Amino acid sequence: MDEHSTQWGRVLGEKFFQRDTESLARALLGTVLVHETKEGTSAGRVVEVEMYRGVKDRAAHSHSGVPTARTQVMFGAPGHAYVYFIYGMHYCLNVVAAAEGVGEAILLRALEPLAGLELMTARRHLTWPLPTGSLRTLTNGPGKLAQALAIAKEQYGWSLWKPPLYFYTGTSPLLPEEIAEGPRVNVGYAGEAAQYPWRFWIRGNAFVSRP
Repeated sequence: MDEHSTQWGRVLGEKFFQRDTESLARALLGTVLVHETKEGTSAGRVVEVEMYRGVKDRAAHSHSGVPTARTQVMFGAPGHAYVYFIYGMHYCLNVVAAAEGVGEAILLRALEPLAGLELMTARRHLTWPLPTGSLRTLTNGPGKLAQALAIAKEQYGWSLWKPPLYFYTGTSPLLPEEIAEGPRVNVGYAGEAAQYPWRFWIRGNAFVSRP
């Protein structure tokens, strides 16, 4: 039993991820994502996510229904890491969802930093200690959280129910009234899919990227 097993609950097993995509997106809120590296352990509570639903969703990388070199893991078993590079500068971490062959995933949009704060600050090329009130900006975006937790192309396809990259139960499950929903961010190109209420966040949490 490690030092965090009590304060963060228990490690989530493979079975946790085997549910429909919206249920998984909501269930991920309040869980704690941990990454163990040679530099140390960093962790944050998941406070905001977006779901992407394959052929049903023009905003999804897997919308064509045909796996590519980039999206192959999205069509695999749930609970694996789909990591992609965007804008020529940021990595983003997604949790593969739904059954094999479907091509759905959940983007982690924001974390509440819990452990390894100094390490995460250095990875973000910032100076520790952070100015008062600035901690909320450390991981409040998909690119920020990936950089802070040292998540890049190397983590593509990793299983997310065992070290070194995995989840604890944290404060999940949340009550339904604790979860807000609304349109996703930066998907204006997706037509009517841009308005789908497929972004979920913990209501009132200061670490959400966009309340």
